[in-house]
Amino acid sequence: MNILISKFMWQNGTRINQYLFAILITIPLLSFGMVQGWLSPMISVLQSPKGPAPVPFTTNDISWTTSVTYISAIIVGAPMGHLTDRFGRKAMTLITTLSLIIYWQIKLMCLEPWALILARAIAGIPCSACYIVLPIYLKEISDIDLRGALGSLLILNRNIGYLASYVFADILEVTTMLWMGLLVPAVVFFIFIIMPETPEYLVKQGKVDEAKSVLAWLRGVSIIDQSVEHDIDNIVKIEKQTKADPKSVWKIIWNDRPTFKAFIITLVIKITQQFDGYLILLIYAGFVTERAAESISLKLSPNKQVMMIGLVQLIGSIIATCIVERTGRKLLLVTTSFAVGVGMLILSGWFYLTGTGTWLPGWVPVVAMCVCIFADAAGFQPISYIIITDLFTFQLRGTVSAFANICAKLSNFIQTKWFTKVCELISIHWTFLFFSIVSFIACIYTVLSFPETRHKSVEEIYEKLDKKKQKEEKISDLP
Repeated sequence: MNILISKFMWQNGTRINQYLFAILITIPLLSFGMVQGWLSPMISVLQSPKGPAPVPFTTNDISWTTSVTYISAIIVGAPMGHLTDRFGRKAMTLITTLSLIIYWQIKLMCLEPWALILARAIAGIPCSACYIVLPIYLKEISDIDLRGALGSLLILNRNIGYLASYVFADILEVTTMLWMGLLVPAVVFFIFIIMPETPEYLVKQGKVDEAKSVLAWLRGVSIIDQSVEHDIDNIVKIEKQTKADPKSVWKIIWNDRPTFKAFIITLVIKITQQFDGYLILLIYAGFVTERAAESISLKLSPNKQVMMIGLVQLIGSIIATCIVERTGRKLLLVTTSFAVGVGMLILSGWFYLTGTGTWLPGWVPVVAMCVCIFADAAGFQPISYIIITDLFTFQLRGTVSAFANICAKLSNFIQTKWFTKVCELISIHWTFLFFSIVSFIACIYTVLSFPETRHKSVEEIYEKLDKKKQKEEKISDLP
């Protein structure tokens, strides 16, 4: 372990090291939030003949600029889990940060359509890695009673990035904002070079002594502390069992009953969260506020609209970080998915009734939209990432995260590419009704099938999932 880190960070039993390390790990997601947030207020600027682009962007250019990130994210996301297990969490985080540096550098050099599309394609690397590598990294450096709160920092930092982008777009010149975007990953890259790998990955590489040193540093205790010895011994035991009975990851997932159930739960929660409509609201918030402005005095510039959305997201993320370890995953997931469903249902009803000529207050869709975005950020979205690290051992996390990420990015591509065409075919109120139904399905499924994972080990969670085994044990106990 790096001598500088061991000397100049907190010890004496405090866990500040975990908090500081977790913040550093999630800053690449803050930078990616700036990447995603930059485009929304800049679309009209890029299309303007007087804008910073040498050639005004066409509608087709904007379409590809918006969606190409998700195409490349699907391509690079497929091997991302394997690469994370092969080369380590730290190495892949450094590559993620480097790709962000390249993204901002390309835009500083050229803002022609081809250059921005290329930059957005490169952004597919952090688009996948931030949601595959970083959650695994966070989980493996967090104590069991902190992993929910620290895991929520992912969405919190991303939403800080969104809001920062919206604000910078409103007050800074384009070039100045691009330099600000470049500064964040550049600083993180050089700091991260001296940061440690996770204890679990080090054990997997046979570096047990170094793993003990890192775990002791994270907890602020001596390397001979009993808790350090106990947890490292458990990791070593699991690693030996895995090597003694080598199976492919997919064979384990398919053949082991509780693991397969955990996999299905992960996919259902992830896919329903992606199709709850939050992404569409982020992109088309201006359309909702424009319709609302027809019946109330709501005159906001496009930048002010996205800033309002960014602030609502950020508040939701802050609340999630504060309460996720108190409420538990299940209760938070149930309440927030239900709230999103109600908000989408109200939006659907408002657009349907106003479309028939019925007058309704304009504040209704604005409030409903804010409720959806707030609830998604306060629970539905962060929990969908936290549960992957809760439900799987370190041998499976990379592969499951990669597969779930591919499903998520595919759904994002479908929505961004074809939402407007679908609305033209079946009307916008039906699309919002679809999002509402998906959210209610997620709520009901969580109540019926999702086990509480707060402060529980993977083994404890799998015992709950293996109902057949529990029934057999009960039968064997009968006289």
